[in-house]
Amino acid sequence: MPFFLFVVGVSISLALKKVSSKPLATKKVILRTIKLFLLGLVLQGGYFHGRHDLTYGIDVGKIRLMGVLQRISIGYLFAAMSEIWLVDSITVDSPMTFVKKYYIQWMIAFLFCTFYICLLYGLYVPDWEFEVPSTNLFGYEFVGLIDRFFLGEHHLYQHPVYRRTKQCSVNSPDYGPLPPSSPGWCLAPFDPEGILSSLMAAITCFLGLQFGHILVHFKGHMQRLCLWSVYSFIILFSGYVFELLGIPFCKPLYTLSYMCITAGASGLALTIIFYIVDVKHFRKPTMILQWMGMNALIIYALAACDLFPAAIQGFYLGSPENNMVDGTESLFQVMLHSKKWGTLVFVIVEILFWGLVAGFLHSKGIYARL
Repeated sequence: MPFFLFVVGVSISLALKKVSSKPLATKKVILRTIKLFLLGLVLQGGYFHGRHDLTYGIDVGKIRLMGVLQRISIGYLFAAMSEIWLVDSITVDSPMTFVKKYYIQWMIAFLFCTFYICLLYGLYVPDWEFEVPSTNLFGYEFVGLIDRFFLGEHHLYQHPVYRRTKQCSVNSPDYGPLPPSSPGWCLAPFDPEGILSSLMAAITCFLGLQFGHILVHFKGHMQRLCLWSVYSFIILFSGYVFELLGIPFCKPLYTLSYMCITAGASGLALTIIFYIVDVKHFRKPTMILQWMGMNALIIYALAACDLFPAAIQGFYLGSPENNMVDGTESLFQVMLHSKKWGTLVFVIVEILFWGLVAGFLHSKGIYARL
């Protein structure tokens, strides 16, 4: 997701480099944000149960309110609104005018980071009680406190990643039954795409926005590559420094170190791809990436949200386990004599399959847009 958030910021800088009507542009941004948020609510709210479950439906009182698309919509909203309303109208003809044009955006990003860090180290988090049959659970994370207060316990993600740890699963590092001596917090809900962490994730969009500004205002390829490389390494190095200072590299909390390291890596990836495609003109090896980018929404809904695999699994022989999806994955595992390597090959084949599907949709001029 950090790479996608970064690219969203780059795209915003290109789409909004000339805004003829700020109110009209604001209206379009708000509408797109709402549509993206609602789509995420439908896809990841719990209505679709994914692979290995042929049922569907969700108790509205327990629908998950946050998710990947919801987080992207929040980052898109903040970055787009700042691009519309917080950019000076001066012409960029030097590094100094570049700073003057966008310094308010940098200040907003800095304030977001400061607000997050202050809550991370300054907010008092009392013990909280989560009741399930015969068990009382206690949690202590401040991000969870914010989500529980604003969203409610029943609207959070019910299968957090820590349920795959040795303390919480006999099948660790996979999900599984609880060990006999498991701590109470193993069953506590936690949303990795919660409110506060999504606010921090929006900073990734802001950083992508600045990389897009370099693309817009600096026309020389080598100049762009040099600036992107320098900024990427600075951001990447800052992330490692923050980690050494005690801020952990943690995706579920979207910590400052995680944001900097992933944003720096995203900047380097953009630099490398730009060099290959736009400088050296090696376009054919990256065509599949282009096709998938043109129809990212369709691929995400059908593949990442398991809509297509779940539909295929509806056709089975004898029992639901005997279906084409699970059968293909099991075949690779048997061929490679390894469950892990077989699953890896299955995922790679799945990615190639969806790349070809995206290429077919592109050849027919079929695209999904919000």
